[in-house]
Amino acid sequence: MDKEREMRRLVIKTFFINKVGFSDKTYIEDETLYIKNDIVKTIDIKKDLIKEVKVNIIKPDCHDMFVNSIMDFSPIAVKVLGRLGEGITHALTGVSVMLTGVDEDGIQVAEFGSSEGILENKVVFGKAGTPDKNDTIINVDVVLRSKKGSSRSGPMAAHEACDKIIQEIREYLKKMHGRDCSEKHEYFDKIRPGKKKVVIVKQVAGQGAMYDTGILGKNPGGFIGCRSIIDMGNVPIILSPNEYRDGALRAMN
Repeated sequence: MDKEREMRRLVIKTFFINKVGFSDKTYIEDETLYIKNDIVKTIDIKKDLIKEVKVNIIKPDCHDMFVNSIMDFSPIAVKVLGRLGEGITHALTGVSVMLTGVDEDGIQVAEFGSSEGILENKVVFGKAGTPDKNDTIINVDVVLRSKKGSSRSGPMAAHEACDKIIQEIREYLKKMHGRDCSEKHEYFDKIRPGKKKVVIVKQVAGQGAMYDTGILGKNPGGFIGCRSIIDMGNVPIILSPNEYRDGALRAMN
């Protein structure tokens, strides 16, 4: 009988963030993430689709506040070595990104019912896909042009703008020395001859507008470089366990 074989090895190194603030440049120091004050002005946005983009910092004890319709929660992580599902990934813990959207007429960006309202009433914290209650939330709030939230182009432009903002944080995170990480985790995709074969089937969104799923972006949980499940014809896609674990999916719904 053949021996067990390792197909892929994934190392995820996490860096804990205790505080997020604004500064004259983007960097991380003493468990604090500093975001450049004018970061929105430094990115290219599709002005025919987007009127305005704001970046807000929501502290863990400030969930009693109004937010526009929640389009996505995503991590801040970057590939340091290799491609998604293998190599080395750096990720931040203690902080999450929340993309929210509305159009200039006040119409919330949503597909089957919008989620605007008081944040603590709209999110179940500490679940798969949502921030921990003690996480700091970086809220990228996008105002689309009139009626641009009801077609795919508007929400896609919002996701792209959000990803470009987070990319500046990724660039700094990528250069951080791995030995300074808070935690290190190793994962292996293995072939075990003679053992049971396990397949997990996950149904994802692929109906249009903001109800979409991106697959295999350039960075974990990223939008840029990902492929839309709609554009791929909603066909079944096979991912390795480590690709899924490394953020191969971006849930745009």
